[in-house]
Amino acid sequence: MSTGLKDGCVFAAAVEAVQPDTVVCQSIERKEDSVVIDGRTFTLKHNLHLVGFGKAVLGMAAEVERIVGDHLVKGVISVPHGIQQTLQQHGKDHLLLKENSRIKVIEGAKHNLPDPDAQKAAEEIKHLASELTEKDLLIVLISGGGSALLPAPIPPITLQEKLDVTCRLAGAGATIQELNTIRRALSLLKGGGLAHHAHPAQVVALILSDVIGDPIDMIASGPTVMSRVWPEEVLSILERYKLLNLLPTSVKEVLDKPNSRWKENKEESDTSGHVLNAVIGSNGVALKHAGLRARELGFLPVVLSPSVCGDVRSVSRLYGLLARFACSREEPPPDIATEVLKLGPEVGVESWDLCRTMQVLEKGRTEGWGATCLLAGGEPTVELTGKGRGGRNQELAMRVGLELRSLGLSPKGPVFLSGGTDGQDGPTEAAGAITDGGLYDEAKAQGLDIDNFLINNDSYTFFSRLSGGQQLLVPGLTCTNVMDVHMLLIPD
Repeated sequence: MSTGLKDGCVFAAAVEAVQPDTVVCQSIERKEDSVVIDGRTFTLKHNLHLVGFGKAVLGMAAEVERIVGDHLVKGVISVPHGIQQTLQQHGKDHLLLKENSRIKVIEGAKHNLPDPDAQKAAEEIKHLASELTEKDLLIVLISGGGSALLPAPIPPITLQEKLDVTCRLAGAGATIQELNTIRRALSLLKGGGLAHHAHPAQVVALILSDVIGDPIDMIASGPTVMSRVWPEEVLSILERYKLLNLLPTSVKEVLDKPNSRWKENKEESDTSGHVLNAVIGSNGVALKHAGLRARELGFLPVVLSPSVCGDVRSVSRLYGLLARFACSREEPPPDIATEVLKLGPEVGVESWDLCRTMQVLEKGRTEGWGATCLLAGGEPTVELTGKGRGGRNQELAMRVGLELRSLGLSPKGPVFLSGGTDGQDGPTEAAGAITDGGLYDEAKAQGLDIDNFLINNDSYTFFSRLSGGQQLLVPGLTCTNVMDVHMLLIPD
């Protein structure tokens, strides 16, 4: 099997491990009239309700209903527009609900933005949760895209007004933490609002994470994670980005009433004892199974980190340095390790993980362990300087290819893959690309100027033209999303 095919097999194993039905099946254990989730046992007495929101929850819901559907009373899920038809067209019927399902499906959030259909779904989810009693069990399914699919602005704020505020913040450069702080302050369901409305029922959230570090309060803005809203914090964020004087009257009215999020007369009690949040799928899970597949193919798997972030330039430099470190015929120069450790904070990787990885690579080099598969994941960023078509994975692959060129080992040198587990890298049909140190010379021989493509952020066009698109990674619809997977195959 060629190295590129092995790369693809390992990536496929990563994606397969975090399929929505797979992660649910592995996290729910049915025992007659009870169910065990995350080590806790819950009694089933025709008291089960289900809600969900996110790009992967349709398949998650189908699997939950398969396992405990005989006790399911009612369900409502909010999923992306057109997802049911898309799954049918791709032969993914096992991720669709049965015809007699008790779960209502509402499609919305066109272009991944909150819309009236998503708001209608949020209202129905809130209504279902609000009617539950202490005898009920509510399973909440959450995956990436859940925030846009659960918009519930606090009246009198309209959906458009809330969207305008968050869009202005994002355009001004606000961090995701700051955006979530504002979203929670203006929402009935985010920041623990859903758990509040479901009280006193038992709530179990099954979460497929698409956020670095799997912080449950950040995924879909944490609808089952209680968090207080501090008006001073909200106002300071808006002031920082000079938006205080641009706020709609309705938003000012809500922010002037710090306790206006939840007006129902439910007891203001701590609901944390009634809520179990379980992350059942993540980038870490994907990397673990990718490593197992790599071992089956004869590679020594080494997982660097599931938290790689920062600019693709810094990330590509890191992988280039690690490749040089691993491929040195003699003792690697100490300045390589020094630069690797210096890059750590820029790319979100702890010094401990970098030192551990270099120790393994060093042993593999000196003791002849054979080929190594370095695995990592996360979500790097790209500085947009052009108007081309592409995505962070394809651009990272291009830049790593240039880094590997300096090793002078192609075609027997390292091979690199970067792919989005959702199967889509930017507005393209590709998830990413596979590359090696021969990329520059191959492109030059075909009349392609890599530097111009990089300046224009046109990585998809580049790989499409290069050797007829053979180095593009195109897995098709994956039905999941746990960020990106990076893979560096280092030959023996």
